[in-house]
Amino acid sequence: KRYLWKDKEGNVIETPKQAMGRVAMIVAKKEGKNEKYWKDKFLEIMASFEFVPGGCYFRGAGNKQNGSLANCFVLPVEDSIEKIFDAVKWAALIHQMGGGTGFNFSHLRPRGDVVRSGGLSSGPINFMKAFDAETQIVMQGGVHRGANMGILNVDHPDIFEFIRAKSVDGEISNFNISVGVFDGFMKAVKDEKEWGLVNPHDKTTVQNIQARTLWGEITGLAHLTGDPGMIYLDAVNRFNPVLKSLGPIESTNVCGEQPLHPFDVCNLGSINLARFVLKPWWEDLNSQLAIGNSLRGATNNGLRITDCETNVNWSRLEEVIRVAVRFLDDGIDSSTYPIPQITDMAHRLRRIGLGVMGWADMLVKLGVRYDSDEGIEFAKLIMKFIQEISWDESHRLAKEKGEFPLWKDSYFNSKKNPLGKNIKVRNVAVTTIAPTGTISMIADCSSGIEPYFALEYTKNVVEKKG
Repeated sequence: KRYLWKDKEGNVIETPKQAMGRVAMIVAKKEGKNEKYWKDKFLEIMASFEFVPGGCYFRGAGNKQNGSLANCFVLPVEDSIEKIFDAVKWAALIHQMGGGTGFNFSHLRPRGDVVRSGGLSSGPINFMKAFDAETQIVMQGGVHRGANMGILNVDHPDIFEFIRAKSVDGEISNFNISVGVFDGFMKAVKDEKEWGLVNPHDKTTVQNIQARTLWGEITGLAHLTGDPGMIYLDAVNRFNPVLKSLGPIESTNVCGEQPLHPFDVCNLGSINLARFVLKPWWEDLNSQLAIGNSLRGATNNGLRITDCETNVNWSRLEEVIRVAVRFLDDGIDSSTYPIPQITDMAHRLRRIGLGVMGWADMLVKLGVRYDSDEGIEFAKLIMKFIQEISWDESHRLAKEKGEFPLWKDSYFNSKKNPLGKNIKVRNVAVTTIAPTGTISMIADCSSGIEPYFALEYTKNVVEKKG
């Protein structure tokens, strides 16, 4: 219903494998004389469900009206009517192309503050309703529901209104909301200190509150309604590749897994880990007793991490990682973008997000409990491997095609380079863990890194009316 191409009457005109072939063909065009070789490689890892790109690839590849292959966007929201509604317009264009948007509204002056015209500011939450209405309108005209991330920093004077906004049913329903948190606030909570709320327009402190009072309301509402979430901005920027000319990261994409600069963009794809288990434990009679004991809580004769390691097809996993990194990098150049600022940023940073799904399935096949110490240690092992191979492939691509243009402005061009001295890379970032809500159904595996929540469920898909 969502991704296979249809004729004017709405009849499906391609098979799933043909759709994958279409995606592979469009992306491989960026490989020049090696196009045929890489088309076959890309199709191979998709058709085997070892790797599935984000849904935008299936919707956009080869689409002359909407060729967007990117999932994640962040837009700036600045403190003027003109710039606020520029952002609303840009968000509509992104949603029309099937993307999701993130915003930080902390630069907007608080409700009741005097504005240039002599009137009073409506405040961030009222302006968020304009973005929410846009999302609803564009959603009703398409087949893919638009969505947003709205962030307000913990020192904004309207923070209490913000965290309570979704406790009213129907309010800003097309937003996930999160509080932007700083180290100083968490220390004030820990030390039971006061915390200042600061007008972003003139930087004056308008009120001092007990940090624990605000913390208690945030956590209480999160428990009650699921919102707000938390984004630890100081931590995000400690691990940001320090792009000096772009300033700090202030927002993420819709689901929170991808911190992005203003106008920044990322295209996604995920490896299905369930496909890399050599032999499920139930096919090996010798291990069944050990697994059974482990599930009953035995500590000495349960399945060990070393057993897991030998039951993973590491060589094939490495091959798929390398092909997937190249695929996503080519996807940057294969995609169209809604506005010139995003086009520019996509090519200056060349950000990609390779993630995983099927983690719960992999653990089941290995006979390891999701909530066990073994499971946690094995997760570290798997993701370390994916991270290291991804960076190595990005390094190889940099030697073949050139590093990302802002490489000189990043910490990769310094003594802080985590990959080693003079190691150039093609991409500013390579991995992220997306929720994979739809593509995990395509691959028939568990979503993202989540455990099983239900073994049977019904998915409702937004359909075009009329």
